[in-house]
Amino acid sequence: MDDKQCLLSTTDFFPPMVADAKTFGKIAAANALSDIYAMGGKPLYALNIVCFPQDADNRLLQEILSGGVEKCIEAGAALAGGHSIYDEGIKYGLAVTGVADTNKFYRNNTPKVGDKLILTKPLGVGIITAADKGGEANAEDIKEAVASMERLNKYAAEKMSKFNISACTDITGFGLIAHLLEMTAGNASAEINCESLPHLKNVKHYIDEDWITGGGKRNRNFVGNRADTSKLPPWIQELIFDPQTSGGLLIAVNSEQADELLSAIQTDDTQAKLIGRITKKEENEIIVI
Repeated sequence: MDDKQCLLSTTDFFPPMVADAKTFGKIAAANALSDIYAMGGKPLYALNIVCFPQDADNRLLQEILSGGVEKCIEAGAALAGGHSIYDEGIKYGLAVTGVADTNKFYRNNTPKVGDKLILTKPLGVGIITAADKGGEANAEDIKEAVASMERLNKYAAEKMSKFNISACTDITGFGLIAHLLEMTAGNASAEINCESLPHLKNVKHYIDEDWITGGGKRNRNFVGNRADTSKLPPWIQELIFDPQTSGGLLIAVNSEQADELLSAIQTDDTQAKLIGRITKKEENEIIVI
């Protein structure tokens, strides 16, 4: 590593949110790798982190680790070992080390007024997986949600490197609005067009059927009055607070380059959309129109 590069490190692990063990391994690995991509970096190597019941079938663990290896290979990162402990429940994730060019290192709280916002993946995976656990989600909707969670943010990140990016973060358990507040950091506001938000195809149906997550309620309470969502349709309100697993990148990009970057990202991540812009600080830090 030369003096124009910096090391990045991230750790993330959580319990299963899907029934299939290998699929869970893929999603957990993609989620852990995402932080490196959000910082403008390239993953170098990863360590497994595993909590596993002593009396559980070891074939489940093999499948989980197999899924994680598959995503590390796709990311071009070496899997260098890991750590495991006995626990009452299953948990899995990765500790990832990456590298970034110091001139292309992205922070999550430095957007410039006037920059436009791109979201690279659809929202709603928390709601769909909740309905799946309740036995109410249909196979095609589950398949769509799983495909989104398994997808690496690698491909969008590779496109970003050629553009003027002022800030970037990945959307995870805090939902879109809380991550936007993290980005504006009390120094700016964000204007979001709710009609432009990418979302999983049938997520409105599940919200209308009251598949609302506890995480979404906690996110709403955390945001409080910092965002005025009272005039939005109820399903949009739930969508923007929905906690995501392995969600998309939220990118603040120079307004004159936004359309070009979006087109580049959409060659691989077809549901990416321009969702709003950064404005001067207003009374509400998030304005949803």
